[in-house]
Amino acid sequence: MADLKFRVSASLTGKFTVEGKIRKHTVLLDEPADLGGDDKGPNPVELILLAQAGCILMVGRVVAMEMGFNINSFKIDVVGVLNPEKFMGKETQDRAGLKEITLKVHIDADADRDTLEKWLKTVEERCPVKDNLVNTTPVKVELA
Repeated sequence: MADLKFRVSASLTGKFTVEGKIRKHTVLLDEPADLGGDDKGPNPVELILLAQAGCILMVGRVVAMEMGFNINSFKIDVVGVLNPEKFMGKETQDRAGLKEITLKVHIDADADRDTLEKWLKTVEERCPVKDNLVNTTPVKVELA
């Protein structure tokens, strides 16, 4: 299969409000009020956490179908820990990004615990978002 290219565009439309265009979808991003925004949408870090959860949920469905069991309910709670000092321009030894992401997977499925453990390991290995978060991906930022 050929490589897929995913494209988005984004524009600053307010103090911190960003309007993102993804295919036919418009997504608003903003900072919460306590970080100076107008809270018109999730911030970019929250979207990373949602993307990680969404990827595990989607890949989880595919892998469950391949393994031959039904999912009755499937939910993920995600917590990301970030020191905002670098983002705010302050001196810190911490990196700008998340220090840790923890996902708590809640699943009710027609499978025993051993099968679910094997399933989750496979899901983690096949999730593109997790792969991008744990491995270095070249990112180029250049003026147009």
